Amino acid sequence: MIIAHRPSPNTAALADAALAACQNYDSDGDIETLCLTPFDVTAIDLLNADAVVIGTTENIGYMAGATKDMFDRCYNDWLDQTEAKPVGIYIRAGLDGTATKRALTSICLGLKWRLIAEPLVLKGNWEDRFCEDVADLCLGMAAGLDIGIF
Repeated sequence: MIIAHRPSPNTAALADAALAACQNYDSDGDIETLCLTPFDVTAIDLLNADAVVIGTTENIGYMAGATKDMFDRCYNDWLDQTEAKPVGIYIRAGLDGTATKRALTSICLGLKWRLIAEPLVLKGNWEDRFCEDVADLCLGMAAGLDIGIF
């Protein structure tokens, strides 16, 4: 499952790159990929997912309110029900992404989720390579699920 906050054309492009990478990897149809906004996520969506990639923006030096809202609504339902869930994170940061990365890493630690890679921080002015970086993260997740390492 991909949970992507996508309030702008650039963040929508990141979510599209994430989804396309998973769909293009899955040539035999074994991996079903769902892409939702944080506002659309329910606790059951993640409980049913084998893995999750979370994409958020950095807003005022913190994760997007939409992403925080999702955790506010679902955290307790996920606690002790989603241990060892493989998770990837990407952050679109106009600043440096430090506080957002710290907050999301702490939430993952509290939920006992397993980060598959260091959170990807896409900082500064927009660069087209950001889509490639997000696609690579998602390809890694898809491949890991496919071969059973996650």
